[in-house]
Amino acid sequence: MSSLTRKDYPLGQKRADLLYTPTKKSYDQITLEAALQGDISSSDMRISPETLLMQAEIAESLNRMQLGTNFRRAAELIQLSDKKILDIYNSLRPYRSTKEELLLAAEELEQQYGAVENSKLVMEAAEVYERKGILRQEEG
Repeated sequence: MSSLTRKDYPLGQKRADLLYTPTKKSYDQITLEAALQGDISSSDMRISPETLLMQAEIAESLNRMQLGTNFRRAAELIQLSDKKILDIYNSLRPYRSTKEELLLAAEELEQQYGAVENSKLVMEAAEVYERKGILRQEEG
């Protein structure tokens, strides 16, 4: 596949041929008629990691690097359960975690899920929280 740029945006209008659901249905298979016939499940209505990575590519082609990184993080998170995402979110709230707990969460993201961008974010948060003094202090 060639690099995606501004000319490919929005993907649904200009590159629908590249879009698939997580269950591998093509974009044009997602219709009201298919829904009424029961041919579409809730899983078909979710965005795929591949689509998010294409959005990242377009953002980065426009030098919107932070937006691209955010799309890449989102693509990594799709494979995590909602509970796991909420647990990580809560651990990132000020005074909720020790530095060690955050570093362990970052390691788990990278090792278990291959979520490298999210792992970097949690490690960066651990460093920033330490500098700002907003880590939970270990008891004892």
